[in-house]
Amino acid sequence: MENSSEDYKKGVYISTYGCQMNDNDTERMYSLLEISNFTPVTAPEQADLIIINSCSVREKPVHKVHSEVGRYKKLKKKNPHLKIGVGGCVGSQEKSKLTLDQPLIDFVFGPDNIDELPQIVSKAYTADGKVVQAKFYNNEPYLVENMVRNPGISTFVNITKGCDNFCTFCVVPFTRGRERSRDPQSIIEEVNDLWNKGFKEITLLGQNVDSYLWYGGGLKKDFSKASDIQKATAVNFSQLLELCAKAQPKMRIRFSTSNPQDLTLDVIETMAKFDNICKHIHLPVQSGSNRILKEMNRLHTREEYFELIDNIRRILPECAISQDLIAGFPTETEQDHQDTLSLMDYVKYNFGYMFTYSERPGT
Repeated sequence: MENSSEDYKKGVYISTYGCQMNDNDTERMYSLLEISNFTPVTAPEQADLIIINSCSVREKPVHKVHSEVGRYKKLKKKNPHLKIGVGGCVGSQEKSKLTLDQPLIDFVFGPDNIDELPQIVSKAYTADGKVVQAKFYNNEPYLVENMVRNPGISTFVNITKGCDNFCTFCVVPFTRGRERSRDPQSIIEEVNDLWNKGFKEITLLGQNVDSYLWYGGGLKKDFSKASDIQKATAVNFSQLLELCAKAQPKMRIRFSTSNPQDLTLDVIETMAKFDNICKHIHLPVQSGSNRILKEMNRLHTREEYFELIDNIRRILPECAISQDLIAGFPTETEQDHQDTLSLMDYVKYNFGYMFTYSERPGT
């Protein structure tokens, strides 16, 4: 017997590129679409809806998006009802240009529009033209919808989004907007809910978690305009970390990613205070040369980074430290490169991610 139209669930396939934020965003997309009568499938050939959750931090993942869309031409021809969408940072950056460059694309949306995804998809199925919804809601509270998560042991919990640092090699402030923090009460409620559902480990997630600052909502850059009461009752990252550790003492807690300029002693001391906070810090340095760090608009020096490493080793002797590094930044000399190698020799990282410089629009 055939399923009735009410029982039939369309298949959705999401391809994900990039960072942990994108991994978590994909999980949110699946959750929202399941509520809207879609079911996840494991291959694009099984799908009625294909979404590419894209990354634009480097040039190569952007090219992959265009290549992947091209591969779906035969599927589109075979199934005229198939809809293809692009989300993530490429969607935010290129917007309607994507639909002009790639006629196969039916809709485009940005990271700030994920909660609107069911409405965007619905429009894509009913509209005559392309649907583009890729704008920021900087003046809106940072809310996270409850997700239908697959059972597991470890998962992510978003605490901030956007970035205010404007490093000269990075597009994130332009693709994810200015920095906003999430209400700590909603974070704790999510942590408790995850524990009750069987999760044993969470990673507090943000482009720059250590700059977390909740003062009642709004952009971090506007904190100076907050009232005296808002400033007095504000919650910073070390306080949030302690709240999470106390809420579920048996839950393993991680966080990522840290920026050296914002990783303060109180965060390190909070890590030492609670056994359930995992002793690992991902601490991107990008370069060991003060000249290149200045060119990158990184607000720390080589010496300040060494001081931070020394404090971590002193307070958390067993702490693992990892890094991100960029080689080949414009004007980098052999001496600049040697400065980076000597920094690596001093720190003795447990592991790291190293990339050649990739020029991006707007950087």
